[in-house]
Amino acid sequence: MPIDWLQQVVLITGASSGIGHALAVELARRGAAVGLLARRLEPLQEIVREIEATGGRALALPADVTDQDAVRTAAESLRARFGQVDVLIANAGVGGRIGNAEFDAQDVADVLKINVVGAANSVAAVLPEMRARGRGQLVAISSLAAYRGVPKSAPYCASKAALTAMFESLRLDLTGTGVDVTIIYPGFIKTPLTAGRHARMPYLMELDDATHKIVRAIGQRRKSYAFPWQLASLVRLGLVMPVSLYDRIALRNSFRE
Repeated sequence: MPIDWLQQVVLITGASSGIGHALAVELARRGAAVGLLARRLEPLQEIVREIEATGGRALALPADVTDQDAVRTAAESLRARFGQVDVLIANAGVGGRIGNAEFDAQDVADVLKINVVGAANSVAAVLPEMRARGRGQLVAISSLAAYRGVPKSAPYCASKAALTAMFESLRLDLTGTGVDVTIIYPGFIKTPLTAGRHARMPYLMELDDATHKIVRAIGQRRKSYAFPWQLASLVRLGLVMPVSLYDRIALRNSFRE
């Protein structure tokens, strides 16, 4: 049964810009109460005012996803305000050093800490309550980059592959508990993460279009959803290609400068 957003309290990480901001506004428009988690308070307060101006419900939750205690405190604040957390959207993420073809171990560590450990901290802050109530939904905003490595993106691809595997394991572990798990695999979307790039980004989507697709997949409690279908089909094809063929194609199609 599709989600009735009027009855939902949603915690969104990385909510101060891009996909997180757009999801917060759209879900609030549909009636959900939204908790907005990100490091900077000022942009969160601006989004809260934007949502409340149209009659929506929102709460700013300034916290760093890499700080487990801060994320737990934020989740507690959201529960104190609206009663519970029904849906977690683990969206907080960074892309690493754009255009850097040199391998940098610290860059890998930094990206993994935000994209993977940050998501783990977010899950840990809400899952016990969801399991106790026997219902809830965990949503990971992964990427089509999780499927195979692409040039100049080792930290990002590694983080999204790890995020995907973590949520797939959670999906299996939570079978029968009433807690659903959804993994979203977007392609290229016009957000701050892609802004300023000069490399070709095939099937680049408008943020509003992508937001509606994500909300629909979450509302249907899909186990996974990859889009746009054209790029998702090409990426899946890459999974069964011989390695030598994949390498030749990938090397001719770097999506970072």
